Amino acid sequence: MIEYYFKLPHDTEDRDMIVVDPMLATGNSAIAAVHRLKDAAPRSLKFVCLLAAPEGLENFRTHHPDVPVYTAAIDEKLDEHGYIIPGLGDAGDRLFGTK
Repeated sequence: MIEYYFKLPHDTEDRDMIVVDPMLATGNSAIAAVHRLKDAAPRSLKFVCLLAAPEGLENFRTHHPDVPVYTAAIDEKLDEHGYIIPGLGDAGDRLFGTK
């Protein structure tokens, strides 16, 4: 894992934290982010996404069973490349127009 930027306030133990990501596909990025935030010992921690794959949810729950996940929809599955099927396309490409 490469950490590009990480900055938190000093009083994290008195704060509720919410990790927000458009999609939970494999779950690996979410797992890493939540793991890093747990080191800060927040009062509570939640994960929120628009769309999730069953495989990503299972992977996330295996690593962080204590962190609730809130999602608007659970799609069918992941394809061989780890993309959600049917999914929404690449969120970064849609946001930044890179494709």
